Amino acid sequence: MSTIQYNDVVQAHEKINAHIRRTDIHTSKTLNRLLDAEVYFKCENFQKTGAFKLRGALNALLNFNVLQRQKGVLAFSSGNHAQGIAYAAKILNIPAKILMPKDAPKSKVQATQGYGAEVIFYDRYTENREEIGKRLALEHEMTLIPSYNHPDIIAGQGTAAKELIEDVGQLDAIFVGLGGGGMLSGTLLTAHALLPNCKVYGVEPEAGNDGERSLQAGHIIQIDTPQTIADGAQVTSLGHFTFPIIQKYVADIQTVSDLELQQAMAFFAQRMKMIVEPTGCLGLAGLMKYRSLFKGKRVGVIITGGNIDLERYARLISKSEFI
Repeated sequence: MSTIQYNDVVQAHEKINAHIRRTDIHTSKTLNRLLDAEVYFKCENFQKTGAFKLRGALNALLNFNVLQRQKGVLAFSSGNHAQGIAYAAKILNIPAKILMPKDAPKSKVQATQGYGAEVIFYDRYTENREEIGKRLALEHEMTLIPSYNHPDIIAGQGTAAKELIEDVGQLDAIFVGLGGGGMLSGTLLTAHALLPNCKVYGVEPEAGNDGERSLQAGHIIQIDTPQTIADGAQVTSLGHFTFPIIQKYVADIQTVSDLELQQAMAFFAQRMKMIVEPTGCLGLAGLMKYRSLFKGKRVGVIITGGNIDLERYARLISKSEFI
């Protein structure tokens, strides 16, 4: 079991608080009637850089020593971690290089470059980003900060759930999107400390169910890069820091289809007037799929991000309606 504790989340919150937005909690009367439940959305799509990833990125970079700040940071990401690192590096005056897949959303690439980071591209289907990242970090003497498998990242991501619980109080369940497990493991540490009876569920794309398979097998399962519209969850495995936390505390890991993600996107657009990227819809899609289990319950859902190219967004929601 990792030595990461809830106290690390508390310390992370104290460090990053001056730089982040305490995002709003939104509700929907329509959804509450449909589910016969009280659902509270933690809207990290309204976070600076448009996603929760800024929390972990800031915590990691604020823990750099003087030499690390001088040499700079290197990260690999399909978009939201890239933007979080780039923004954090900019405000802390730290050089940054970001390794991004060639097919990353243009809006995420442009935002990352706009924050001043140098973007280096790779092919996510034929190249190993971990290997490239380690080589580049060594060549440039930069500190590599992965998108989820790092204690500072996990602690930083846990601050979103800390705010959610502080703002809404008792919850029976929390739904969290699952890619590499940074947000889920941070949420698990926080919920276990503050609401020990609250069940936390991870939700991942059907095509990328490595988390579900890892939980069933009792060890980390590696898969090929999944084909899914949830680009932020196109990871091939959980991390050695995230998996032990998930294995110990998670209530269950569920999977949803791309169609169910599109339906959730349509709901956010039609009923809540919010742009939410496919990965950011994992939590709601999971809740909707298993809605019968949560009648009469108070449920938290973390919307992880809202960064998506507008043309792609329009194309995806035009093909689906919320059911």
